[in-house]
Amino acid sequence: MPHKIGFVVVSSSGHEDGFSARELMIHAPTVSGWRSPRFCQFPQEIVLQMVERCRIRKLQLLAHQYMIPSKVEFYISESLPEYFTPYQAERFRRLGYVSLCDNEKTGCKARELKSVYVDAVGQFLKLIFHQNHVNKYNVYNQVALVAVNIIGDPADFGDESNITSREKLIDHYLGHNAEDPALEGTCSGKSDYISPLDDLAFDMYQDPEVAQIIRRLDERKREAVQKERYDYAKKLKQAIADLQKMRRPLDLPLQPLACPSSPHHQPPMRSLPQPEERVSENRLADPFLQEKPSSHCLDVSPQRPTVDRPPPATDPPPKTHPDSLPYDERPLPVTRKQLGAAVSEAERRDVLGDEARRADTAGEPEPLTEKALREASSAVDVLGEALVAGAYSKTWSHREDALLTLHKQLTDTPVGTPKEDLKSTLRAAVFLVRRAIRDIVTPVFQASLKLLKMIITQYIPKHKLGRLETAHCVERTIPVLLTRTGDSSARLRVMASNFIQEIALFKEVKSLQVIPSYLVQPLKANSSTHLAMSQMALLARLLRDLGTEGAGFTVDSVMRFSVQALEHRVREVREAAVGMILDLYAQHRALVLEYLPPDDSTTRRNVLYKTIFEGFAKIDGRPTDAEMRARKRAAAEEAEKRKKEEIRALQGQLAALKEMQAEVQEKESEATKAKNQDTQERKVAPPNAPEIPDNHYLDNLCIFCGERSESFTEEGLDLHYWKHCLMLTRCEHCRQVVEISSLTEHLLTECDQKDGFGRCYRCSEAVSKEELPRHVKTRDCNPAKSEKLANRCPLCHENFSPGEEAWKAHLMGPAGCTMNLRRTHVLHRTPVLPPGKGPAATRAGTSGSKVGSKIPTPKGGLSKGSSRTYTKR
Repeated sequence: MPHKIGFVVVSSSGHEDGFSARELMIHAPTVSGWRSPRFCQFPQEIVLQMVERCRIRKLQLLAHQYMIPSKVEFYISESLPEYFTPYQAERFRRLGYVSLCDNEKTGCKARELKSVYVDAVGQFLKLIFHQNHVNKYNVYNQVALVAVNIIGDPADFGDESNITSREKLIDHYLGHNAEDPALEGTCSGKSDYISPLDDLAFDMYQDPEVAQIIRRLDERKREAVQKERYDYAKKLKQAIADLQKMRRPLDLPLQPLACPSSPHHQPPMRSLPQPEERVSENRLADPFLQEKPSSHCLDVSPQRPTVDRPPPATDPPPKTHPDSLPYDERPLPVTRKQLGAAVSEAERRDVLGDEARRADTAGEPEPLTEKALREASSAVDVLGEALVAGAYSKTWSHREDALLTLHKQLTDTPVGTPKEDLKSTLRAAVFLVRRAIRDIVTPVFQASLKLLKMIITQYIPKHKLGRLETAHCVERTIPVLLTRTGDSSARLRVMASNFIQEIALFKEVKSLQVIPSYLVQPLKANSSTHLAMSQMALLARLLRDLGTEGAGFTVDSVMRFSVQALEHRVREVREAAVGMILDLYAQHRALVLEYLPPDDSTTRRNVLYKTIFEGFAKIDGRPTDAEMRARKRAAAEEAEKRKKEEIRALQGQLAALKEMQAEVQEKESEATKAKNQDTQERKVAPPNAPEIPDNHYLDNLCIFCGERSESFTEEGLDLHYWKHCLMLTRCEHCRQVVEISSLTEHLLTECDQKDGFGRCYRCSEAVSKEELPRHVKTRDCNPAKSEKLANRCPLCHENFSPGEEAWKAHLMGPAGCTMNLRRTHVLHRTPVLPPGKGPAATRAGTSGSKVGSKIPTPKGGLSKGSSRTYTKR
């Protein structure tokens, strides 16, 4: 037999705060349902997962009174895509759509209930909502769905062959036909019978307590039928009918939707339909399951009566009073307020059946019990027994009316009333408010908040009752309100949190500094997740609004609370505590650090503390550990890259030198041949001085200082470059040998420690970045001149004549640089030069083959403390 199928919300394209799609999982008169975000893009989607794979027989949608989509499409699927995205909608099979009335003719006062008969198998149902109908109440162009109901049976459920003939024989023997009103709803052998108790209108229109009683009676009735106790079953059926009259008030005008898309009356379903009726019902599902033109889509307009409902009776039923309509077809009015109410008043209509719940208010609330009289004796003495009895009533509408009545009495209290009477009335009202805050019914809870707000913001200031009475109101109600922030209903949690934040900012309450003291109380280990998260969120919001200066919050209290929350069992609470600590650190750096362990490797093993300290680094503008590691890796890669580039450059320079040497040798060999021919004809006199063969001119020669020596072998030149050459020096920071003339550029662009140097704009030399501000400020340096006008020595910081030969004179001459430490070592060493060739000629001849700004250090351990490898020339 088809029955109500439970489901969960898998996903939705979005929702307004406090109106999540998960609200659709609950069916009750006070649910608010789902709302799309304000000014959202269309279409909007909701995906539902049923508890099991089933065959859907009936779908029901309860639309909002003014947030109405123009069309709702249905899709079904056996499974959910791995990555649920809109472009994978082909995994869902389209069933059809329904069009919803714009509700203009009712003035947006009633909600439309759509019932659609289908025959589809699957486990996932997707609803797609199209553009909303425009009306003056829907100012944010939203769509909403108050409730959705799925009726079906398991997919492997047998067909009518499972019906036992025994039940048919019993019906025939007792003379019961399918339309016996006493057994209506007992599913007397019909496999496709849908119980009215599974209908959406039952849960949404019936008081929850009465609904539970009716369901228990219905279970007993079915058991009585199975046991063939038909008289008892008739009595239970009559009891159910009497209970259902509680939701039919005589003064409630149940007006059906005057809309062309309103469904026609559904005839009562017979317990044993004729075969031809079953065939017509099966044909109804065929157009629904197939993709056909819009004339065959799932449209509930009266022009398509054969698509969205069972076939009507042969003769059209006469117009009747709404109370006599079939159960499915009763309209669900929302409110009796006039059409011209503002949008804020329209929000009040969110509770389904606002008029229906007033059905039982015609009677008086039940008298107070002896226990209640003892508990509320002081309130009874001040407010009267009738009002207190309403506040203690078992009927929630009486409880709400009592609070609203008390609200009106306090508002109308004249100014000249004695202080004692005003205070006693206030304390009695606070007593009832405290009780009503605990109420599970949303309208009663809302009425209690409305009354409390009026007392604090209007009643006390109007009668000048003072801080003591305000403190009494806050201290008696805030603890109870805080417990409601952990309610299972998301809407009640949001309402309670927002109300606490609102009254905390009132000037009458802010000066008391009471609410902050409650919020920084440590979280209990057994507290619910909702309560802990609500307290964390509320504390964070109020901390931003009130700060830590004279408003009740202190750095000490907030940090103690936050550090304790870091140990909470719920991950979301711990993450919220981390965010709160970071926000507080941005304002009070030193004070916050006092409550945290030291920032070391042991502390950072804790992921939370690592996150906190990295957050501190970001706030301070310092690099985090990950960023520092990335920088070190990048620096190492860059250094390795530079090293390879330098090696390639040196190799290229050495190759150029070899080519030049080969050219010189070739020229010298030609000159030697011509000279040999002359020596054969004349006698050669002995030379006054030994000559150096021209073909080996570059051997044993330093191309930087022009010195020649027999000791300048390949290793001898390395030692000369490393220790003695007056034109070279070793960098104190990277231990590389560089030319003195290029030492400044080396420190700024090539040295391993180049990041620690900067250029002085006056002297153009490289200065440590730590000393650079003082160096620039003192202005003691000798200003540099343009390169065309003078050279600049980085050792003695003096300017001298431009040109390369001027460098030799400055660094090697007797009156040259006084800061060149190598001068004292080789000052008296005279280079041996070939006749007719001086240092100037040597320098000019080798200037095109200059090694560059850096000379590799010797290998073989010629320099102490150096680990660099020299590339052989």
